Amino acid sequence: MKTTDRRKWLKTVGLTGGFALMGGLDALALSNTHTNFHLEDETAKLNSNENPYGPSKMVRQTLIDSFDKACRYPSIVLRELVLQLAEKEGVTKDHIVITGGSTEGLKAAGLTYGLDGGELIAADPTFQSMLRYAENYGGFVHRVPVNDKKGHDLEAMAKRVTGRTSLIFICNPNNPTGTLIEKGKLRDFCTSMDRKAMIFSDEAYYDYITEPDYPSMIELVKEGRNVIVSKTFSKVYGLAGLRIGYLVARPDISNRLKASVMAMTNTLAVEAAKTALKDDTFYKYSVAKNMEAKQMIYETLNDLNLEYIPSHTNFVFFKSGRHIDALSAAMEQEHVLIGRPFPPFYDWARISTGTLAQVEQFGKALKKVMG
Repeated sequence: MKTTDRRKWLKTVGLTGGFALMGGLDALALSNTHTNFHLEDETAKLNSNENPYGPSKMVRQTLIDSFDKACRYPSIVLRELVLQLAEKEGVTKDHIVITGGSTEGLKAAGLTYGLDGGELIAADPTFQSMLRYAENYGGFVHRVPVNDKKGHDLEAMAKRVTGRTSLIFICNPNNPTGTLIEKGKLRDFCTSMDRKAMIFSDEAYYDYITEPDYPSMIELVKEGRNVIVSKTFSKVYGLAGLRIGYLVARPDISNRLKASVMAMTNTLAVEAAKTALKDDTFYKYSVAKNMEAKQMIYETLNDLNLEYIPSHTNFVFFKSGRHIDALSAAMEQEHVLIGRPFPPFYDWARISTGTLAQVEQFGKALKKVMG
């Protein structure tokens, strides 16, 4: 879905904040009857921020129709996807780097900018793939604690920048806290810091943002800034298992990143992504069902008087008051899987939005465990 189309969609359903629910879900559901994923023992898998409604019917048919191409290397179909993405994001094909999920893009950047002592700056906690990969290859990561609202402390991060800083990582919305940086502050930070270090904006959850006209940092890439943006098909498009994502960066930067990409992706994933970009109905359905599931989670947490962070993602970070290891074990006994530990917040938990039935299962389990 193009950015302009996404804005129209958000305005159509009357979204003015993170808690808004849309009407007309039934109309979308009629054309989107999907097989939901369940473990064999009916455990609700709500620990990995996946979209249980995907792949869409259109994508599933594409996968079947593309089996004959599975014997071919992805280069045979890659060009068309690159052109689709370039058009979607308003850049040239030379700005696009296809990766195996956004995680491979994160690791490629971690290798490129962390090798041989490169220094990175990031919030803490945040998504760790890039940071740990950089450390594996000799990089050093300055982890800056989130502020009292569990969001990025941009002022504290700016103070860590030195002549040795090679990259500043911003996961926005942030995983695991679900917080969103105020759009004016984000742009000001990026434009003031990108001459001192590369800025990496991880936008894996961008499609779930309900704030109208919230900008992607791809706008700064178009201005020629030292900014890299990562996107994924794992979340709203429901293709986590197929492993496909992409980076958007100035051509000279994208060429450096391409040199660090190793596995890349596969032919079937490329074909699936090409169709997913055209399936606007499923995109809207995924966003809508995510909002409905999030509202159900909020209601459960409100019933239990548990603190939580209003989320701009497909998960909710809440304070259970119990150590995450003990809570996870107790919830697993009730056949519900929740997120892993996110130090230093060991008495907080992350719960993904699954199907409505799974979220209802979570609510009943949490009330039993906390009761």
